Amino acid sequence: MAQAAAVAKPPAPPRRRRASATPRRLPYLLIAPAALLMLGFIAYPVLSVFWYSLQDYNPTKPWRNGFAGFDNFTRIFTEDPLFRDTLVFSAKWVFVEVGLQLMFGLALALIVNQTFVGRALGRALVFSPWAVSGVLTSAIWVLLYNSQTGITRYLADMGIGEYGVSWLSDTSTVFPAAVVADLWRGVPFFAILILADLQSVSKDLYEAAEVDGAGRLKQFWHITLPHLKDAIILSTLLRAVWEFNNVDLLYTLTGGGPAGSTTTLPLYIANTSVDAHDFGYASALTTVAFVILLFCSMVYLRLSKFGGEK
Repeated sequence: MAQAAAVAKPPAPPRRRRASATPRRLPYLLIAPAALLMLGFIAYPVLSVFWYSLQDYNPTKPWRNGFAGFDNFTRIFTEDPLFRDTLVFSAKWVFVEVGLQLMFGLALALIVNQTFVGRALGRALVFSPWAVSGVLTSAIWVLLYNSQTGITRYLADMGIGEYGVSWLSDTSTVFPAAVVADLWRGVPFFAILILADLQSVSKDLYEAAEVDGAGRLKQFWHITLPHLKDAIILSTLLRAVWEFNNVDLLYTLTGGGPAGSTTTLPLYIANTSVDAHDFGYASALTTVAFVILLFCSMVYLRLSKFGGEK
């Protein structure tokens, strides 16, 4: 009986081999070198700026170098009127540029999204300024604004304005002139991102709206804009950060002048570090600018409800 029971007992299930952890860790091991390299390139400059912001560091005056604590930050908020002036102008520059670029970029994206003869050529012409570097863009517009051979010369030939007028040397015209120059390069950025998102809008939605009697304006307001919400939020945030940090165009176009009327905070930082060699104070200014950008970005994403329901 015992022998029969032993024969009838079902065989034990085979023991499972312990799964190796290597396949699960393999993706992380593969990206680890690149991640560490990127971390080094990002973390070291950021940490070094924070460190130098607590120092008095001027290579031309080594006898004054040393630990300064928070003296640089105290100087920023209590003794430096240029900080407030450049910060206010930076906010004005970002607000005007991003607002106009978004408006014109959205209009261009809606136009080139339509079907018409020569659409491919039209898209290429619309997007081409984005491929031009900032310094080259500045050089182009410096020539266009030249008082002897540029736009003002041709306008004077037509009886509009006077000869020898330089828009970049007049405090009343330098800001709109710089805005137009940056619009030429910045508008395609919005047009590209918005057009890419427009391609994913289902045509069935527009057809259903037409059946219900909705016109073009209602379709744009209730279908197009809600679908573009995240693309608009992300593009405006990215462009606002880039415009705030805009140095190449304004430096080449106006140099921050005339009389400092087009000096942004990053341009002021560049002049403080490169021209005045005051790297400690420039690092403190950079730290303050970083905190301002981080705070404004977080508030903007919070208020705009990025990634939420459309």
